[in-house]
Amino acid sequence: MTKKQQICILGSTGSIGTQALEVIEEHADRYEVYCLTANNRVRELADQARKFHPAAVVIANEEHYELLTQLLADEPNIKVYAGAKAIDDIVEAGPIDMVLTAMVGFAGLSPTIHAIKAGKKICLANKETLVVAGELICQLANQYHAPIIPVDSEHSAIFQSIVGEGDNEIEKILLTASGGPFRTMSIDQLASVTKADALRHPTWDMGAKITIDSASMMNKGFEVIEAKWLFGVPADRIQVLVHPQSIVHSAVQFHDGSVKAQLGVPDMRLPIQYAFSFPQRLPLSGQRLDLFKHPLEFFEPDLNKFQCLALAFEAIAKGGNMPCIVNAANEIVNRAFLDDQCGFLQMGEIIAKTMQRVAFDASPSYETYVETDAEARRVARQLIDNQTTRQ
Repeated sequence: MTKKQQICILGSTGSIGTQALEVIEEHADRYEVYCLTANNRVRELADQARKFHPAAVVIANEEHYELLTQLLADEPNIKVYAGAKAIDDIVEAGPIDMVLTAMVGFAGLSPTIHAIKAGKKICLANKETLVVAGELICQLANQYHAPIIPVDSEHSAIFQSIVGEGDNEIEKILLTASGGPFRTMSIDQLASVTKADALRHPTWDMGAKITIDSASMMNKGFEVIEAKWLFGVPADRIQVLVHPQSIVHSAVQFHDGSVKAQLGVPDMRLPIQYAFSFPQRLPLSGQRLDLFKHPLEFFEPDLNKFQCLALAFEAIAKGGNMPCIVNAANEIVNRAFLDDQCGFLQMGEIIAKTMQRVAFDASPSYETYVETDAEARRVARQLIDNQTTRQ
């Protein structure tokens, strides 16, 4: 009997985490949950623990530790921990074979680094890890021989397109974007959109933060930065294509002019399972792609309308800690938009001002990233508060 692969899911109560658990459930003969973590959704975490019986659970917000302990009082074999340090520690546990990093935001960086240093296979769904510290992460992955398999549908598609290509040169990466719910709107119309409008994504069912990032296209800017580090291709050879149907998940053009693409229905379980099983492909239940029913359209993104995407390209060109500044400011404005504290177009304006005000460092260390993140958040928050006061 083959030993089951032990999986640690960082962010198990989010969209990626819950779908990963569906994959594990479908292949219970191959995979087993070793640890589950969440930030605040303590009851959902307890329900998952009761169903999957992991060795440990961690709630990042220490205020929920007592409640989680009570909820799992009749599960003596499940160890309960709390706090960011506990997440850093648990990913290093000996039995763990792979770590799915599905936490949202900068908080995913530290545990990913700890997992890499412990030599774990990283199934990467946390964009911010490579956006903020791509150079550092790539260095550590090489140093500790920790494989990084992308889970994002676009990066999984690129990864699948280059499998078997060896050292064949990539001429261009074609990174697709749905265009979000505001693809056909004018700038004037965007000035009055609401969070309810932004949360209605046309093709993907994702968490609120990523859905807003998709609406602003900052999500795609982050994916360009990720692709640069994951595949060693400079940003000027990564082209964003707006593809409303979300069927072509991304493609690679080689230096002989041929293009390989990965297609499929919009179902995040596909890239999650592929990251778990690579290089094998396992059967998966669900809808199959019918190309007779899906036209394939492609459009150029409007960088004037979607300022956040333009700012991401600017950050890539600048390098250093600039992507870290953009990420931190974006986390603040994203939350502010969801809390009705700033308008949709104001998100880009505040990020741009934050980029100008926070100290630039061309060769940042991990400590610099932490300091930059804190400073950029403070500046962005201040800009929002000042704007609110003037209104």
